[in-house]
Amino acid sequence: MLSKNFSKDEQLFNLFNVIFMIFFIAIIALPLWNILALSFNDAKDAIRGGIYFWPRKFSIESYLTVFEDKSIYKAFVISVLKTVIGVFVHTAFTACVAYGISRKDLVFRDFYIRTGILAMFVSGGLIPTFLLFKNLGLINNFWVYIIPVAFSFYDMIILMNFFRSIPYSLEESAMMDGANPFTIFIKIVLPLSLPVLATIALFHGVYQWNDYMTANIFIENRNLYPLQMLLYRIVSENLSAGVATGARVVRQTTSQSLQLATMVCTTVPVIVIYPFLQKYFIQGMTLGSIKE
Repeated sequence: MLSKNFSKDEQLFNLFNVIFMIFFIAIIALPLWNILALSFNDAKDAIRGGIYFWPRKFSIESYLTVFEDKSIYKAFVISVLKTVIGVFVHTAFTACVAYGISRKDLVFRDFYIRTGILAMFVSGGLIPTFLLFKNLGLINNFWVYIIPVAFSFYDMIILMNFFRSIPYSLEESAMMDGANPFTIFIKIVLPLSLPVLATIALFHGVYQWNDYMTANIFIENRNLYPLQMLLYRIVSENLSAGVATGARVVRQTTSQSLQLATMVCTTVPVIVIYPFLQKYFIQGMTLGSIKE
C-alpha cells in the first residue's frame, strides 16, 4: 500500500512539474511569438489590433525597410566583433586569473579574494567611471566594449571552483615530465575545462550581444553603434519609418513595425546559437559548483 501511494504521489508530482514547465514556457514563448507575428503583418493593419498568433495580412515591408538602411549592417558587424573579441578576451583573462587563485600556495591569495569580493559590491559610480574612461582614451573607442569587462570576479569564482576539482596529481605528473605551469594550464587544465569555459563564454556572449548602455553612455560616433543601440534609438526616438532608418524609399511601415522587425533581427542570432551551447552551459554550472 505504501509503495502504491508513493507511486501515485510521485506521478502527481511529475504531472505538476510538467504542467508548471508548460506554463512557464508559455509565459516566455507567447510574447515572443506575438512579436514575430506582428512584425510580419502589414504595418497599418497591425494598428487595428487583434493579432496574437498569426499575421492577418502577411507583409515583409518592415524587414525590407530595416535592411535598406546601411547603418544596420555596420551595427551588426560591430555587434559581432565586440561579442567575438569580448568573449575571447574575457574568457581567456578570467581563466588565467582563476587558475592562479585556485592554487593554495599563491602568495596573498586571501587578500586577492577579499578584494575581489569587496569590488563586487562597491563601485566608484558612473561619473568617476566616465572620467576614468575619458583619461584612458576609451570614449568613442571600440575597446570600451572590451577592456572594462575583460574580467569578472563572479565568473572567476565559477572557474576557480572547477579548477580546484581537477586532481592535482595530473599537474604533478606533468611537472615530473618537465612541464611548466603555463604548459600545464594550456595543455591539461583548459582541455578538461571546456564545459565551464563554454558556460562563461555563453554568459559573456549574451551580455555583449544585448548590451547597449555602454554605447549609450560612452559612444557618440554612430559608426561604432552596435545593433542593440540602433534598436534603442528606434524605440526611444519613436520616429517615422523614413526618418528612423534613413531609408529614401517610402514603404507601408510604422514606427512600431520597425521596432518589432529590428527586435526580431537582434534576437534571432542568440536563439540560433544557444541550443548548441546549452549542454555545455548545464554541465559547466554543475561542475563549477563543486568544492573541495
